[in-house]
Amino acid sequence: MKKIRFNLFALMLAVVMAMLTACAGNPETPNNGGEDTSAAKEETKSDTAAANSEEITYPLTLKVGYSTNEDDPRGVVLKKFKETVEEKTNGDIIIEIHSGGELGSDAELISGLIEKKVDMTVSSAGNYAVYATRVGVSALPFLFEDFDSAWRFIDSDTIQTVDDDLEQYNIHVLDYFDNGFRCVTTSESVGPVDSVDDMKGLNIRTPDNQIVMETMSELEAMPKSFPFADLKPALKDGTFDAQENPIPVIYNNKLYEEQKYLSITNHSYDAMPLTIRSDIWNSLGDEYRKIIEDAAKIAEKEDRELVKKQTEEYVSNLEKEGMTVVHPDLEPFKKKTENVMTVFADLYDEELIQFVKNNT
Repeated sequence: MKKIRFNLFALMLAVVMAMLTACAGNPETPNNGGEDTSAAKEETKSDTAAANSEEITYPLTLKVGYSTNEDDPRGVVLKKFKETVEEKTNGDIIIEIHSGGELGSDAELISGLIEKKVDMTVSSAGNYAVYATRVGVSALPFLFEDFDSAWRFIDSDTIQTVDDDLEQYNIHVLDYFDNGFRCVTTSESVGPVDSVDDMKGLNIRTPDNQIVMETMSELEAMPKSFPFADLKPALKDGTFDAQENPIPVIYNNKLYEEQKYLSITNHSYDAMPLTIRSDIWNSLGDEYRKIIEDAAKIAEKEDRELVKKQTEEYVSNLEKEGMTVVHPDLEPFKKKTENVMTVFADLYDEELIQFVKNNT
């Protein structure tokens, strides 16, 4: 229990620091982390659209940044999103895409929305949870057996309500892309993760995602967050012995060049909100909002289909590239990570926890 209390304290400290950062970037931002801590909360919500808006002049260029390369499904569908928006708005809105962490790491891209340095991004839900804790709920370990059950959960009215927690940080959720189910890879020197015991002491890179880090800690690994754009060199020079990511990310970003073993753990589902700055969103006319919403919905569908297809097909591709694929018994993994739900239950409201239990 000592480790769990420490991890919870670290998470709560991260949330507090994130709120302070958000307030520093926008003095009018309420400092409540998405929790109902003030009688004035409803009044604050009603004022959000007015406060988070700016005067728009056209043509308007929106900078979209993400951390993986352009071959990743999010990169593929963002190109189509760009074409659709630019065509439907007759060039009044230009989508400028920056891949490979060019505009910053996932954490920097999300904070960039708050600080008005980046206009749009797409990143794992758990990465947004540093600001609005409930948004990361879908990353809890072993919630879903397949894509269809995950999508039903993500598309529910409850999760759309959770998304509202981000509005006070100048972040508006358009739709949910998919990143797949996260799996562990390891170097040749370490050997495969063939059982839960092989996780003990593993020097593993994770994103800045508190749920994933807590999951790794419960498995007795040694997680450390690190920018994805710098991951391959860090694997090559031995900074990390292991990492965890969905299969499409592993293949499309050629992580197999630095990792020998793939363990199909599927320990966390990776939903990815496609987001835009609220001040920009609130300033757009209804016609342009509708165009962006429709383009985002099309991109969401295409992304999900592509991720599912690549997840099913790319395991054999990774084997062809020299990776050894192992399928450990997942029951011990599930049992050892049961307490992650307990840790985060202290930060979620009872209604959300009950919804998770009833729908997974």
